[in-house]
Amino acid sequence: MAAFDPRQGRREAAENLTSQEGGDCARCGGDGQPSTMAGYLACSRCGYEWKDPDHVEARSGPVRDDHHFNAGLIEQFKQEMKTGELRGMLGIDKGLSGEQEASLQRLEEKWMSGMQGQFNAAVEERKPLMINFDDDDNIVSTTVAAFHILTNDFDGGEELRLEYPGYGTEFYAYNETSPTGWRRGRSREDTARSITNAINRHSRLVYANLEGHIINLELREASLNPAALVVFVDDPGGQDIVAEKGGVLLDHREVQVIADYQAVVRLVLEDGIISPSEDQLLWAMRQELGIDDHHHVKIVLDIFGDQAQKECTGCGGMADLYPEHAAWYCHACEAWC
Repeated sequence: MAAFDPRQGRREAAENLTSQEGGDCARCGGDGQPSTMAGYLACSRCGYEWKDPDHVEARSGPVRDDHHFNAGLIEQFKQEMKTGELRGMLGIDKGLSGEQEASLQRLEEKWMSGMQGQFNAAVEERKPLMINFDDDDNIVSTTVAAFHILTNDFDGGEELRLEYPGYGTEFYAYNETSPTGWRRGRSREDTARSITNAINRHSRLVYANLEGHIINLELREASLNPAALVVFVDDPGGQDIVAEKGGVLLDHREVQVIADYQAVVRLVLEDGIISPSEDQLLWAMRQELGIDDHHHVKIVLDIFGDQAQKECTGCGGMADLYPEHAAWYCHACEAWC
């Protein structure tokens, strides 16, 4: 067995590291190849890296992110969409019919308007609206009711109410000193904005979205039943604010015929319950039309039957209808409602 010579390893190492003429590497004479670092070369034999003497650094300024640059990107995106499988979506294919173009326009308007809710971002954690569709792919509006500011001539005493069974009643009055009050602005739009902010700060039931002088309302929770929400305007001095629900203006001064009253009763009884504010509205309408209690109960029976209940103002419970007495009776309070 040959004896181990420790100097042999040193000699082989020296030979490997000896520079050879004709190579690029200054350490071993190996061939140079591009390195992973820009402007450098690497030895193919020993991996040593050195600066490339022939490298010229390309100096270029930052890309301007202006409207010309963005327009180019948009045009590039359109070209890619035209040539890809998404051709024809969202109006890129100009061969659409008039009905298709109108449908796309409505979709865009509803999407954009749904994202423009007015609320206090400092205190709200509101999620943006989603577009809802019915079984026929029609867009379903999230607005359940609205307040219309007709004039800006408030003389005091105006009050807005929001009611829901189990939640109670929310009051919003023309009173700047009240925690839930609102102020009159320089225009109808300014007043509507003040009411919108007051509702969004305090309401547990709805979000308010401002659209000019109209305050649209949408429910805060998907679990809430739109039919059970009650909107009411108490405007004793004039006709400055009107509530709307289901496309029906809830204003006792606007009722002209029995059919108008029946439409409001049908709207009120969507959830089968007459709330105190709804009862007050129906009473004011009956005074305008000269409808007595017996005729009122007959209309209720024709629309909903004898299962219609009324919320008791004393205990908040449900009072049952007794058609023979043309009234509702609360068994808990032992009183007629």
